Amino acid sequence: MPSRRSLLKAAPRASLWTTRTDGQPPNIVLMIADDLGYGDPGCYGSTLLTPNLDSIAAEGVKLNHYVSANPVCSPSRASLLTGRYPTRTGVDRVLFPHDSVGLPQTETTIAGMLKHARYRTACVGKWHLGDQPQFMPTSHGFDDFYGVPYSSDMYPVPLVHNLEIIERPTRTTYLTRRFTEQAVRFLSAPQVSPFFLYVAYTAPHIPLWVNDEWRGKSLHGLYGDTVAEMDWSVGQILKALKDNRLDDNTLVIFTSDHGPWYEGSAGRLKGRKGETWEGGVRVPFLARFPGRIPAGLTVNGTASALDLLPTIAGLAGVALPGLPLDGIDIRPMLSGAQDAIDREAILYFDSNHIQCARLGRWKLHLARYSSPPWSPDPVDGRWNLPLCKPELYDLIADPTESCNVACDNADVVADIQARVQRLLPTLPSDVIRDWCDTNAVQVAETPDGALPVRKKV
Repeated sequence: MPSRRSLLKAAPRASLWTTRTDGQPPNIVLMIADDLGYGDPGCYGSTLLTPNLDSIAAEGVKLNHYVSANPVCSPSRASLLTGRYPTRTGVDRVLFPHDSVGLPQTETTIAGMLKHARYRTACVGKWHLGDQPQFMPTSHGFDDFYGVPYSSDMYPVPLVHNLEIIERPTRTTYLTRRFTEQAVRFLSAPQVSPFFLYVAYTAPHIPLWVNDEWRGKSLHGLYGDTVAEMDWSVGQILKALKDNRLDDNTLVIFTSDHGPWYEGSAGRLKGRKGETWEGGVRVPFLARFPGRIPAGLTVNGTASALDLLPTIAGLAGVALPGLPLDGIDIRPMLSGAQDAIDREAILYFDSNHIQCARLGRWKLHLARYSSPPWSPDPVDGRWNLPLCKPELYDLIADPTESCNVACDNADVVADIQARVQRLLPTLPSDVIRDWCDTNAVQVAETPDGALPVRKKV
């Protein structure tokens, strides 16, 4: 980890996050894995071999406290592309084939924002924000789409080019290779304008699909093979940037949509996909930009998937969308100028339910999705119940969220609670209604420490 002196030396680099002197705006390649855990890449301490991901960390920046906007697929992707909480976008749950809902055309994605600045835009891989024509990538600022409209476990998943089905069911064992070939083809075409390439892998979401060429190669089972093939794909994209002399003016970002499901590692973090414990939402984030991001930089400040749109807007010098945003521009963190940026509390949602709020090193749990053994039955149909008392965790000293320190930090608890109350009126009415419903149930611990007793207030 760089010293304070090295961070101060890196500070002037923040000024380089602008258009080049030759007038050429920067290109952006954004790669996102499906269910890859915080502890899966080698550069985050894994024994899995991920040399290409590790090279991004070695040549750029690694964020240790980057969180998804939601612990499941569709909502997390909606927020990553719009910079807005999933409850604002209307995509607050996992979408399924032929759903009548999806990402509305009133939402502006990173692609839509950049398209107005004459960027060439392409989406390769998994979309999962609605499979009806009005919800598809070509209706959200992407010039070209090649991939699958939803999760690869939703059989029979089709392979689609723009709005045309070219294979159904698609051969899922070849998806990573085909996505790679399409991305390389895009990068190898004559570049007459800046570009935004969004590569959304279906790996390593289960069931695990891997090309026979990679089966048994990792020595870590089928999951390791799947991650190895995805890492190879990342390497091919990095190679294509260099081969086509695009490397020096391209920001490359790699991350995951949320935490791991049944396989994969959340590292030391508690929880997994579908949970608002850190293991469900904190994910790897790696970025490189030669000459603008210092090599080997590690940052411990808090960042979110919500931050990608405003950060890319600042980098490209384009206007922000008109709708309210929940993310901030984190270029000072990525350049090494600042290790952290002051920001409002980041809310953790399950559907429309606020469960936690993160402020710097502190995370306050306010409610929890009702499931055994904590609460085996809903109360009057309510599955999201308030905690008996808010739980506070110091994520720097206690990354496992094992030691509730609320009693010793009453001022921090009060501060975060007040911030949540100030944010609440800015959120959609469904969120406010569910928050009121959640807090209409009083939860009290029994003297012997048995399961909580719930009673309606």
